[in-house]
Amino acid sequence: MSTWLSITPAVTGGLLLFWLLTLAALALVRPRGGLLTEAIRLLPDLLRLIPRLARDQTLPRGVRVRLWLLLAYLAMPIDLVPDFIPVLGYADDAIVVAAVLRSVVRHAGADALARHWSGTDDGLTAVRRLAGLPATPAQEHSREGRS
Repeated sequence: MSTWLSITPAVTGGLLLFWLLTLAALALVRPRGGLLTEAIRLLPDLLRLIPRLARDQTLPRGVRVRLWLLLAYLAMPIDLVPDFIPVLGYADDAIVVAAVLRSVVRHAGADALARHWSGTDDGLTAVRRLAGLPATPAQEHSREGRS
């Protein structure tokens, strides 16, 4: 019985340390400036975009797997920060979505976002910035021309 008494605090401490490290990692990859607020505001549109991208057979398999894992994470009832905590509860979801979108754009291209976006043009502009792209495709092409 004493073995369980010594293992329980160690496991609890390990889980707490893992949770704190995960929160620190989320803080490092969070969108800067007002993008986090925009990401939270755009979550409903992003939740429509992600399954569309995940079902797109033209995207690389690894990208689709990441998107399905993201959907599973978002569907889990247990979050890193509980959703009932105002603002912070949804911030972790927005940060994870932003990180996955950046990865998707790096591997699948910005055209995939535009092809599957069903929201407003302003929303697409915000999603492009969230994914680390210029606000408009014209800015992206002019930047490539200078390189």
